[in-house]
Amino acid sequence: MNVVVMGAGLLGRPMAERLKATGRMVTVYNRTQAKVADLPKAGIAVAETPAEAVRAGACLILMLADARAIREALFAPAARQEIRGRTVIQMGTIGPQESREFQREVQAAGGDYLEAPVLGSITEVKEQRLSVMVGGTEAQFEQWAGLLKAFGPEPRLIGPVGSAAALKLALNQLIAAEIAAFSLSLGLVQREGIAVDTFMDILRQSALFASAFEKKLPRLLARDYANPNFSARHLLKDVDLFLKEAAAAGLNVGSLDGVRPLLNQTVERGLADADYSALFEAVNPPV
Repeated sequence: MNVVVMGAGLLGRPMAERLKATGRMVTVYNRTQAKVADLPKAGIAVAETPAEAVRAGACLILMLADARAIREALFAPAARQEIRGRTVIQMGTIGPQESREFQREVQAAGGDYLEAPVLGSITEVKEQRLSVMVGGTEAQFEQWAGLLKAFGPEPRLIGPVGSAAALKLALNQLIAAEIAAFSLSLGLVQREGIAVDTFMDILRQSALFASAFEKKLPRLLARDYANPNFSARHLLKDVDLFLKEAAAAGLNVGSLDGVRPLLNQTVERGLADADYSALFEAVNPPV
């Protein structure tokens, strides 16, 4: 079976390479063709148009940036008419309502649809350690679990379509909250002249510690946000999605309302495509 990956960004490309490493035939579509021009050398075919990509495989994995990108690629007229008989697995981060709408449209076009967003970064892809969360039916999960294990050892069925998308947003909200809180604490420690090692030693021994703090500390100390695992603009997009869904659910989103402007300032500083930890620049600008 040929698997098509639509979207070859920070995660999409290594996911396509991971599928190829498991012995599968893989075709990739990416809007910016120059970014995938070298893939044929690795045995991965490249489709020039969305319609060509959809025709190429029985299973389509979507790793596109957002719902708009999905609509422009998969539901362009030429591509939509090729969906019949194919399964679409949406693995990017979109809202639960958006995912359910795509499910309806794919089914109306004669295809099958499930969602399987992932938690993790490039390292986890390469090491087959992504957390894969599936929204769909039991039958769909059983049918596609083998494929999804190419990315993580234990895909989990969360519930119907929309549930895994909501869970992914809940987790990404924590990413934003953690980096904002850690940046603020680290900023005060630095400005008060307290040794960062002392701060970290005490933090590690407490219930307050999160492994993300350790992982991002070198970037913050060096103010080096190059080679991102997850960009600031994508985290801002996910925060906006979470705010919309949480507010609709009747939740008080005041705490995240405070983080969003920091991410927006990060993007406005020209750091949209930098690692999301560049939020540190908005919280603790150089003096």
